[in-house]
Amino acid sequence: MITGIKGARVRRAVAAVVTTGAVLTTGALTAAPAQAVTKPSITARGGFVMNNSTGKTLFDKNMDGRLSTGSTTKIMTAKVVLAQANLNLDSKVTIQKAYSDYVVANNASQAHLIVGDKVTVRQLLYGLMLPSGCDAAYALADKFGSGSSRDLRVKSFIGKMNSAAKSLGLKNTHFDSFDGIGKGGNYSTPRDLTKIASSAMKSSTFRSVVNTRSTKQKVTTKSNGYRYYTWTNTNPLLGTYSGAMGVKTGSGPEAKYCLVFAATRNGKTIIGTVLASSSVDNRTADAKKLLNYGFAV
Repeated sequence: MITGIKGARVRRAVAAVVTTGAVLTTGALTAAPAQAVTKPSITARGGFVMNNSTGKTLFDKNMDGRLSTGSTTKIMTAKVVLAQANLNLDSKVTIQKAYSDYVVANNASQAHLIVGDKVTVRQLLYGLMLPSGCDAAYALADKFGSGSSRDLRVKSFIGKMNSAAKSLGLKNTHFDSFDGIGKGGNYSTPRDLTKIASSAMKSSTFRSVVNTRSTKQKVTTKSNGYRYYTWTNTNPLLGTYSGAMGVKTGSGPEAKYCLVFAATRNGKTIIGTVLASSSVDNRTADAKKLLNYGFAV
């Protein structure tokens, strides 16, 4: 039996050891680091992801490298149209032979617009962004450019695209076409394209269009009858990636495979771009990797 002063000292020593052990154990539990999220590897030559609310960069790979953009150019086409003063989305545009001749001559993606049909501006935006119609892009550039000839109006519209890029503070973006079929002077970067898309997504009309998987649109024919156009979105993320809400695919001999993408989960919106991916499948895989990473960090 431990008694007296000596016993008290032993009891205090034992208590100190037990207390110290408890502190060490607790410290070991709280000091364990959270498992780090591994930065993904993508096949695309350039990639960028940001938090759309804060603008914080979440991923970058060659984010300021100038690359061909293909039909992701049409994001700016739509943005310029939607920025027009006193815009009437229900005003009608008569489809000209020049638009169909253009897509045939360039073997370009098209909305298959028929000469003489009267199509609203809103419908042209669907034809632009879902099947990536270069004929719809031409019609919009002709409608919203300024000048006495079609060539002058198109040149004016492309000028508006470049002015819009400058107003966003973009120094590595230039357009020489309304649809991405450029003459060597059509380029942007993963970061710049993401910023263009983020700005465009402020428009409720733009958001509604790019989040549409397919649509059936009734238009007036030359003889005042009617016909329907059915368009399906080329964006592979819609319906396959939870929370996906846009934005636009692009491709071409120089551009390879591009995708500007956006998704929302639990109140957090991630937006980003991959440029010059190596195939359609890899483009989709790259985008999904970056979205997953963006939501995880």
